[in-house]
Amino acid sequence: MNDEEKDIDLQQTEASEEQGKDMGLSPALQIRDRIIATLKTIFDPEIPVDIYELGLIYGVEVADDGEVHVTMTLTTPMCPVAETLPPEVEDKVRGVLGVTEVSLDLVWDPPWSVDMLSDAARLELNMM
Repeated sequence: MNDEEKDIDLQQTEASEEQGKDMGLSPALQIRDRIIATLKTIFDPEIPVDIYELGLIYGVEVADDGEVHVTMTLTTPMCPVAETLPPEVEDKVRGVLGVTEVSLDLVWDPPWSVDMLSDAARLELNMM
């Protein structure tokens, strides 16, 4: 990340913190919002939709001390990114302001299906 990108990232973080304060969100909820925004920057390489809208993220739990637990799945157990996507998610979540520790569970139950797509994903994939 170059200096200009760091400045932009810092400005976005400060704006997010101010917005969170204005809305009366707890620190854990502010962190969770930043995590979700980060997850929306990670894309499945085979589908032009981010992993959050794709429904691959089953849960994001954040404790007040910044400990985060992410539960996620993949489209199939044989997914070509099975070895790389979960570590990418863990690394990017670890980089979110306020996160102190990250644990990630990759689960297969319930199995992912197209029913898990958000409306935004369905629209992007012309399924609406």
